[in-house]
Amino acid sequence: MVEPWQLTQSREPTEHEEQRDFIRWFRRTFPDVVIFAIPNGGLRGKVTANKLKMEGVLAGVFDLYVLDWNLPIEMKRQKTGRLSPDQKNMAEKLTSLGRHYIVARGSLDAQRQVLEYFGAR
Repeated sequence: MVEPWQLTQSREPTEHEEQRDFIRWFRRTFPDVVIFAIPNGGLRGKVTANKLKMEGVLAGVFDLYVLDWNLPIEMKRQKTGRLSPDQKNMAEKLTSLGRHYIVARGSLDAQRQVLEYFGAR
């Protein structure tokens, strides 16, 4: 059994910290499985935001994608993270297509859900 792990924090980790910790665990646990981030969020200037939108950036797209398993993953903070309306719409679209996806409340939850998904395959 693969042991989950997480950096200890005296405060609630940010979504960035949770995702960074999860990626570190995932790549150590599944070194031959391709996972990548989709940097769709963040604050940007109007010009950059407009260019990215024209290039196909779409609100609500998940944070991570496991290519080998066709598995989208949305990372949220453990306690305070919530799906935006656009993310809820994306989740509904994935469900309507019969696709599995993960909404993880922190690194440990993401690790648990990935192990459950991997075990069910």
